[in-house]
Amino acid sequence: MKKAADVEFHNVVKRYGGVTAAVDDVSFRIEPGTLATLLGPSGCGKTTTLRLIAGLEMVSSGTITIGGRDVTSAPASERDVSMVFQSYALFPHMNVLQNVAYGPSVSGDKAAKDKAHEKLRMVGLDQFGSRMPSELSGGQQQRVAVARALVLEPQVLLFDEPLSNLDAKLRRRVREEIRELQQGLGLTVAYVTHDQQEALAVSDQIIVMSNARIAQIGAPRELYEAPRDRFVADFIGDANLVEAELGAHRGSRATVRLGGLELELGHRGAAPGPVRVAIRPESIVLKQENSSGLRGTIRKSAYLGTHMEYTVEAPIGSLFVVDREVSRPMPAGTEVSITLASHGVALVPG
Repeated sequence: MKKAADVEFHNVVKRYGGVTAAVDDVSFRIEPGTLATLLGPSGCGKTTTLRLIAGLEMVSSGTITIGGRDVTSAPASERDVSMVFQSYALFPHMNVLQNVAYGPSVSGDKAAKDKAHEKLRMVGLDQFGSRMPSELSGGQQQRVAVARALVLEPQVLLFDEPLSNLDAKLRRRVREEIRELQQGLGLTVAYVTHDQQEALAVSDQIIVMSNARIAQIGAPRELYEAPRDRFVADFIGDANLVEAELGAHRGSRATVRLGGLELELGHRGAAPGPVRVAIRPESIVLKQENSSGLRGTIRKSAYLGTHMEYTVEAPIGSLFVVDREVSRPMPAGTEVSITLASHGVALVPG
């Protein structure tokens, strides 16, 4: 494989019809050998951004560099990237080996079949070369598509919603395989998904997009524990957004009051006074005994095997709670005391 390259966007804009901005003044850098996920709701611009990297769309303004080389005006064939499409796009009339060898064969590479065999071994399908795509499971077809992209030895590998056609259990296994492959080969990967859990599981860096712009860039833990605004807090996992009162700053920390609860949080530059706090569902602790904390009433109770999900009415609002204690489920109508764990609670600016 070639040395991994970085990818940089500098104030990139993509307009359709000269009016609608699908990507609006977007700048970011994907470090060499890392997996960066473009995450956001439908229509936010993430797939257009991926296609701009691939050269399948051309920018309206701004610049794109790959490995330090300006590729803004370069056609897709000259960008040294490979793309794994959502539909896999395998040739139905070719067997697996022929599918994987197709790219280098067209380029006149006499070692195309040997390279295809090598990449099939890499994805665990070396015994499937003679099979037709229709004889493979969805997960196997996805791995063939990855092998076909890898055989071109690109500087950058692109994934467009690669797991959307797979069931939940298979998605988990295949995303782990993609991550292991990326790390093992030191690939630079740009990965598009709308699935927050998928993004958190595979990424070194997540680029959250909303309305054609970047909402926040950061490592998974950073985005989950310190969202920049209400959109990111609500989109990255579940979050209870509640109103609170911020006290005077003491260095980087300040006291936050939520109903009868007080806790110390990073103030993130917010002025003392009314603020909004994001509380992750797993950070809320419920107890039936009458202890310190807010009082609340369970309105909904659901058993999901590995955890309980509750909706609790409290003075600070309706709270969604995830509780790993499943041996003693609490039914609707139960009166509870509410406290907060030391993690998963953050001030949300804006």
